[in-house]
Amino acid sequence: MLQALIDFYTSTGFYGINIGSILMMIVACIFLYLAIVKGFEPLLLVPISFGMLLTNLPFAGMMAEPLMEVKEHLSDTGVMHYVVHTAEPGGLLYYLFQGDHLGIFPPLIFMGVGAMTDFGPLIANPKSLLLGAAAQFGIFVTFLGAIASGLFTAQEAASIGIIGGADGPTAIFLSSKLAPHLMGPIAVAAYSYMALVPIIQPPIMTALTSEKERKIKMSQLRMVTKKEKVIFPIVVTIIVSLIVPPAATLIGMLMLGNLFRECGVVGRLEDTAKNALINIITIFLGVTVGATATAEAFLKVETLAILALGVVAFGIGTGSGVLLAKVMNKMSKTPINPLLGSAGVSAVPMAARVSQVVGQKADPSNFLLMHAMGPNVAGVIGSAVSAGVLLSLFG
Repeated sequence: MLQALIDFYTSTGFYGINIGSILMMIVACIFLYLAIVKGFEPLLLVPISFGMLLTNLPFAGMMAEPLMEVKEHLSDTGVMHYVVHTAEPGGLLYYLFQGDHLGIFPPLIFMGVGAMTDFGPLIANPKSLLLGAAAQFGIFVTFLGAIASGLFTAQEAASIGIIGGADGPTAIFLSSKLAPHLMGPIAVAAYSYMALVPIIQPPIMTALTSEKERKIKMSQLRMVTKKEKVIFPIVVTIIVSLIVPPAATLIGMLMLGNLFRECGVVGRLEDTAKNALINIITIFLGVTVGATATAEAFLKVETLAILALGVVAFGIGTGSGVLLAKVMNKMSKTPINPLLGSAGVSAVPMAARVSQVVGQKADPSNFLLMHAMGPNVAGVIGSAVSAGVLLSLFG
């Protein structure tokens, strides 16, 4: 009886628990608190943090790989055959994670984002493309910083740098191609910083702008025709894919989703892409990204360096967008609020909302949201193009 009790105890998670798994479960609970109680992007943080919790439960085997066996079989003709079969199936999250590992989920997310995105503000104000491009500056500065640290290869540094675009799917897509072993920390860092946009960006924005600049009111955007909106995704797909072929997967899916939205003849496809499909993929992507956050993968120097470099990349991207907007304001005949530059990162629509909130703190009658959506959606395109450039150079 005693031996049976001992055997039962050694099969429980209490027997296998250690300091590392306890720390990671505490981190997961902190993320859950931020998502549920503080409301920090719960659609991202709830599945990510719960996946983190599941993967650190001892003996649960949620990310366990399948155990394969090879058996010999002698045929009637005397020929030896080798048969591979599954001795033990892998964990549920291991199979779902293949959508991340194979680069399937990120393009599908982009399709849903495209179906939800109105590129009208960008079409109405093409100068927004410059702000979206400027915000990608953090990617390349951080890439150089990661190389200089001596801790990472060029492929690893490129995957870390893309965190500066504040685009989780793009970070997963690029790291799955260049540095699969770092996908976990990179993905968690990218999605965590996306969720923390309302905390990270405002201090940078206020430090780089004066109150007078934050009070600048923008003139109303022109009306964009349906023909322009239909032509835009087709033209962008062709041009970007010809210039940077590796970006075709992300840009193509983004623009396909947008074409569903704007063409007006595939309402069911648009509805599926922006509702059911993106919600399902968000659950799978979030939980499996969190499931990569094991104690073994996270509690080491390289991971801390990735988290530090990621926030630096995000900060530089935000700052460079604001600084370019300040320059454009000085040179433009029509006033440009520098706060729009911070929206050039790819966190849609969070970064645009932050521009609106910070602008209204300076002047409650100031409405910047629609203007900020221009650089915000330009940032989505910019991060995909940046990923394509890095993939071309180091893939």
